Amino acid sequence: MTFFNILMIVMKFVGALAVFLFAMKLMSEGLQKTAGSKMRHVLGRITDRPLNGILTGTIVTAAIQSSSATTVMVVSFVNAGLLSLAGAVAVIMGANIGTTVTAWIITLFGLGEGSGVFSLPLFLSMVSLFFFNSKNDTLKSVGQTIIGLALLLFGMELLQSAMPNLEEYPNFLQALASMSDWGFWSILVFVGIGALLTCLVQASAAMMAITLVMCYNGWIGFDVAVALVMGQNIGTTITAILAATVANTAGKKASRAHLVFNVFGVVLTLILFRPLMNMLADLTMTLSGCSPYADPSDPNFNKESIPLAISLFHTVFNVGNTLVLAWFIPQILKVVNWMVKDEGDGMEEEYHLTYIEGSLLSTAELNIQTARREIQHFSEDMNAMYSILPELRTAKKRADFDEVESRIARYEERADRMELEITNFLTRLGSGDLSQHGSERITSMLRMVDNLESIGDTIFQIAVTRKNKLQESVHFDEAQNANLDTMTQLVQRAFDVMQTNLSDFDHVDMKAAYEAEQQINDFRDRLRLQHFESLREGRYGYAIGNAYSSLYALYEKLGDYIINVSESLDNSMKHTEVG
Repeated sequence: MTFFNILMIVMKFVGALAVFLFAMKLMSEGLQKTAGSKMRHVLGRITDRPLNGILTGTIVTAAIQSSSATTVMVVSFVNAGLLSLAGAVAVIMGANIGTTVTAWIITLFGLGEGSGVFSLPLFLSMVSLFFFNSKNDTLKSVGQTIIGLALLLFGMELLQSAMPNLEEYPNFLQALASMSDWGFWSILVFVGIGALLTCLVQASAAMMAITLVMCYNGWIGFDVAVALVMGQNIGTTITAILAATVANTAGKKASRAHLVFNVFGVVLTLILFRPLMNMLADLTMTLSGCSPYADPSDPNFNKESIPLAISLFHTVFNVGNTLVLAWFIPQILKVVNWMVKDEGDGMEEEYHLTYIEGSLLSTAELNIQTARREIQHFSEDMNAMYSILPELRTAKKRADFDEVESRIARYEERADRMELEITNFLTRLGSGDLSQHGSERITSMLRMVDNLESIGDTIFQIAVTRKNKLQESVHFDEAQNANLDTMTQLVQRAFDVMQTNLSDFDHVDMKAAYEAEQQINDFRDRLRLQHFESLREGRYGYAIGNAYSSLYALYEKLGDYIINVSESLDNSMKHTEVG
């Protein structure tokens, strides 16, 4: 074999793999856009009941054709405390079941002569959907899904044609044969190879396609292919692990749970390896009339029996492991807790994105949910920042005051970083392939982020005003302190309404938000009249009056920014309803 021949084989194979991966991405994005908002709501309402989580993970992954997207979202939800670790394990189990759909698509439609017969009509159907229904986002997404499927079938044809005839390369055949002759050690070796290659390719579906094509072309036998599939299940966990590198302890535990579940499943399968293979061989014999262990030289040999057996194994492997290990979720959690130790509580000195740092999911529409969670986290941070403001007035010692003021300053720095990071993310998201309503939602979310950062700035200004007051030895009387306490409580109520609205983007109580904001404005107007009257009557001097009026004005300003967040949220909800 010359260098040129090797180069051509590699180029053909890489090109075919690129087409297949692009097709998977296109089909996955189309499916996710079609069922995007419903899928996000389903994932956001998972309970700790294992069956609930397993069914959810199965349905969502089968719908979007991406177990990686599901597991990365699960990690982010656990990271935020929106999903328990036990619930996450159940969803991950279901995601493993849902991903078996890809193998069946390839086996049933993507192998054999004329596997691309469906490509042309599917492609033409897509073109008709795109050009005749271009104003309908849902139909456009369906069209994208169809062209993705068409390209997937075409990619499978390319992969098959890219595979050289190994009879022309006896040395390679001998090498494969020698690696397959080590008994049970061969199985372990190919499990490792499957895991390594999947880590490198970062797409278990692509590795499954390659495995099925190698089986179909007679490169590898049934046992070796099964070992590769088991390795792929381990290798695919790298996506969630990478996504969790910047997550908190809970997020890291969720990613490790994915690894532990798949490793336990492989170990369990290896223990029962021979009886399980014999059972699948019998089942394949019944369905195809040929055993996957049959001699390829036999004239009755059906070369489609091995891909069929592999798809059966993939399904039995994931469903069986889930049925068994679902009863051992508490034990899996113990292993995960041992692997990842809990970190100390308290405010982090350096802020990092809880949900969206690491990598974008495979489609822009899905990232909207991730950005929503980050905005909720931003709001919670600002609420926590506001809650410590009263400690400035009640501090008994200057050291206590300085400590509280320093904490507020750190929160303000974090708010600046939050705004920058989330805005950059939303900007990247907005430049992607989004529907019109998705773009409108992002615009609303950018306004939310801007107002949340302004809330942080205003709280910090209140702290600075309090500090200047202390340095200038300005003291308020009992009535002024009581009025400022009342204003603090009114703003806190507005904060609470905003937090409640942000906890569920789909149900915004604007009546409560406007009532809270109106109470702040009315009380500010009342304090302003009293202030002007007190100045005329000389009840307090300019320094006291200036500090006092500055504070209640800043609190009222907080109320304005808070209502702006709810209004932007309400606008975002309307776009979601229309979409």
